[in-house]
Amino acid sequence: MVKETKLYDILSVSSSANDSELKKAYRKLAIKYHPDKNPDDPTASEKFKEISYAYEVLSDQKKRRIYDEGGEQALKEGSGGGGGFHSAHDLFDMFFGGGGSRSRQPTKGKDVVHQLRVSLEDMYNGATKRLSLQKNVICEKCNGRGGKEGAVSKCMTCRGTGIQVKIHQIGPGMMQQIQSMCRDCEGKGERINAKDRCKNCHGKKVMKQSKILEVHVDKGMNEGQKVVFHGEGDQEPGLEAGDVVIVLVEKEHNIFHRQNEDLLMKLEVNITEALCGFSRVIKTLDSRDIVVTSHPGEVIKHGDIKCVHGEGMPIYRDPFQKGRLILQFKVNFPDNNWISQENIKRLEKLLPTKEHVDIDEEMEEVNLQEYDPNHRSNSSGRNAYDEDDEDGPQGRGMQCQTH
Repeated sequence: MVKETKLYDILSVSSSANDSELKKAYRKLAIKYHPDKNPDDPTASEKFKEISYAYEVLSDQKKRRIYDEGGEQALKEGSGGGGGFHSAHDLFDMFFGGGGSRSRQPTKGKDVVHQLRVSLEDMYNGATKRLSLQKNVICEKCNGRGGKEGAVSKCMTCRGTGIQVKIHQIGPGMMQQIQSMCRDCEGKGERINAKDRCKNCHGKKVMKQSKILEVHVDKGMNEGQKVVFHGEGDQEPGLEAGDVVIVLVEKEHNIFHRQNEDLLMKLEVNITEALCGFSRVIKTLDSRDIVVTSHPGEVIKHGDIKCVHGEGMPIYRDPFQKGRLILQFKVNFPDNNWISQENIKRLEKLLPTKEHVDIDEEMEEVNLQEYDPNHRSNSSGRNAYDEDDEDGPQGRGMQCQTH
């Protein structure tokens, strides 16, 4: 026997109802008496709270046992004065998948993200860039009220939440809750009569203001790295201003390509330099001239990769340490017939010995030609022979004649 049946009566179930029966009763009544479905019924809100409270108690085995044994008074004594229960809207949101948005109101405005294109020289040497942006600031005339004191009233359409909730039945016993911004107040939750609006901000509570930010690009910074200006984002009444986040984007360089702390570049040399040595002057990103030397007898092959330590990018926050300068070599060969036959003989004596090949009469010699990727070999030759055979005398002889 239970001491009280009030909560069971609210849900219209018996005191022996199981979990499934409780859920079914709550679904039906919560949807029926939800304030958003009964905007003109002042008693719906209280009824909705009673239904939610009854379901939360009876769906919890521990609370239900306390209630059955001692009634509501025992619940109050056991919870220190009746605390510990969810609000009716939070329970509804959790039950229908709303996520309890009412209990987690934002306390900080949104961050504003800007991209800043910087050169590789700036990332190497460090630089200061000035960035102009527009942001919202609270109107000084109305102190962010949007109008005269007392002129702001709660939107009755959304009851000040800025959100309209609609319930749709998508199947037997299955409901869907859809939230959308209130159109009457544009999601602000309040309205101001046109005659009472602030003449400075026109009721928007904020004004546009230009702001110049100085962005310090430190030596060794990378693409995608962020510079954050805390509290410099858009202002909004009742919220802490968000941040301005500057994201660095590296401009393409015509000589160097960055790879973490290394700098990569291509270096072209001719065949003489590749075999006999060379010197090259390379201008660094901080406008120094460094000399790269390959000594005579040190052969540079096409595609070889060499490096110079300490001439790459500065290490971020340790700029006296640097990565490597990596050089990929391209060896340029001379054009055809660039040398006389007489000098070819002399050159052969200086270069390594050629491989000797014995050629006999049974071997077939072919000619090397320039490769053209657009040229297609005559693969239809065999088909042509096949067609000739089909159209020959024998082929014609097999045709049927009609009279």
